[in-house]
Amino acid sequence: MGMTMTQKILAAHAGLESVKAGQLIMANLDLVLGNDITTPVAVNEMEKAGFDGVFDKSKIALVMDHFVPNKDLKAAQNCKQCRTFARKFDIDHYYDVGDMGIEHALLPEKGLVAAGECIIGADSHTCTYGALGAFSTGIGSTDMAAGMATGQCWFKVPEAIKFYVTGELGEDVCGKDVILHIIGQIGVDGALYKSMEFSGPGLKNLSIDDRFTIANMAIEAGAKNGIFAVDEITTEYMKGRVDREYTIYEADEDAEYVQTIEVNLSEIKPTVAFPHLPENTRTIDEVGDVKIDQVVIGSCTNGRMSDMEAAYNILKGKKVHKDVRCIVIPATQAIYMECLKKGYLEAFIEAGCVVSTPTCGPCLGGYMGILAEGERCISTTNRNFVGRMGHVTSEVYLSNPAVAAASAITGKISSPKEVK
Repeated sequence: MGMTMTQKILAAHAGLESVKAGQLIMANLDLVLGNDITTPVAVNEMEKAGFDGVFDKSKIALVMDHFVPNKDLKAAQNCKQCRTFARKFDIDHYYDVGDMGIEHALLPEKGLVAAGECIIGADSHTCTYGALGAFSTGIGSTDMAAGMATGQCWFKVPEAIKFYVTGELGEDVCGKDVILHIIGQIGVDGALYKSMEFSGPGLKNLSIDDRFTIANMAIEAGAKNGIFAVDEITTEYMKGRVDREYTIYEADEDAEYVQTIEVNLSEIKPTVAFPHLPENTRTIDEVGDVKIDQVVIGSCTNGRMSDMEAAYNILKGKKVHKDVRCIVIPATQAIYMECLKKGYLEAFIEAGCVVSTPTCGPCLGGYMGILAEGERCISTTNRNFVGRMGHVTSEVYLSNPAVAAASAITGKISSPKEVK
């Protein structure tokens, strides 16, 4: 029996000719990622275990992004501990205030992830890098500690679901709608500890940003990882960013999948996930009258340049509704600068938005947009669990940037067509 893309990558990194679903392996790592919340725990675990060094200072990335600039004393202490660790071991890829970005947008932008690599991160949305044909997955801080010290991590080889993509996206539809459509179809545990593998003729109609968004939310279907077949769109993105050799793996024709699901992009409409699970989806024409108090446009899911452009195209020359707070967060400093050069930031501010430095901030109820009792937010983030952005009675609705921007103008969840 042949192997899937994920199985081939894991076999190569375990030094094995082949692996099969359910097999336990020890794999060598190309990159270990941590942030300002998870890294301190990993550092403490390393010290407890008696490790006095890292396996490769060029294969560790520490990104201060969740509560940075520091929101309080605990956040400041956490970042100080990360900073001290990075200096002690001369970590090459340490990103702090002025040089940081939201980790899952920053690492691809910096060329730190590439096709065929094996990557772990102490953040559940590390699965984002599967957009580039890498195996990447979220792990706990203890595994991060072991990874930083030894350069290895154990895995159970996952089964796979094949998503065969056809068609092309319609107006105001993007990767966010695709993954919300899929999660609405299979549920939040529909791909539990499985690899979500995307292929098919429709991939040519998905931009690299669309793919990042889809892979990012694979974890919201319970998946171990999401991964895309590598094509010209992938290699074009890596060109000029990735300065090392990489390997492109293709699934065998006789690879075993537990399920094959066809995704026709042409049939997907702008989609909104209602509280309190990403699977609770409705198309924009099924939403009804849902008034909102806040809009967040940003995050590791939808804070890239194409997302900023989608929001700009809706908000330029318009005004945010008087009862709505609209927060725009470019995902990296480079994206922020590009928005500045293109006049997007001016348009956002003139519309009545707040524009923030790159941060995860409101996505996890950290800061820069906490919700009060009973408030509603439509957000381009990836989770809408109970209390995710603040008070336990608040509500979070997930959407693409165009829908979020349109909703900011009307004061209720709206189709972009309503404000164009």
